[in-house]
Amino acid sequence: MSEFNRILVVARMIQTCRTAIQHGASLARKYGADLYVIHSVYNPFGPKEWGFGTWALAEEYEKSIVDIKRKLAGLVDAEKTKGMAITEIVREGEPTAEILKTIEQENIDLLVMLAHEEGRVEDLFFNRSNDELVRRMPCSIMLVKKEPGPALD
Repeated sequence: MSEFNRILVVARMIQTCRTAIQHGASLARKYGADLYVIHSVYNPFGPKEWGFGTWALAEEYEKSIVDIKRKLAGLVDAEKTKGMAITEIVREGEPTAEILKTIEQENIDLLVMLAHEEGRVEDLFFNRSNDELVRRMPCSIMLVKKEPGPALD
């Protein structure tokens, strides 16, 4: 296995990504690598193009961004207390495009993300499939099996 200097963990579902973050942190410690955690928030209404009839949705969307940042910080802080320096990235946009852009911008050597289970209806409706991302991956990738456990609030 080659050495990894920059590792990016994808936190697609804040409630279930603790395992991926723990794997990424473990590998970063082993290789002395920089660790990044990204969460891409998909805006179904387009970038900042809110109309008069969707003002309440815009406010809810902005609140959800704040909530996501808070929850991601909570997950990352658990690893930071173990002495790990982690860069948190929250991006708005199409998840695959934002992840690929971050890999290029940050010179990422390894991407760590949860493997998803085939056949989930939400994957169909919310485009959470890993397939496109894996096919376009410019670096090594590690898919982590989600461990069963309680969801985070």
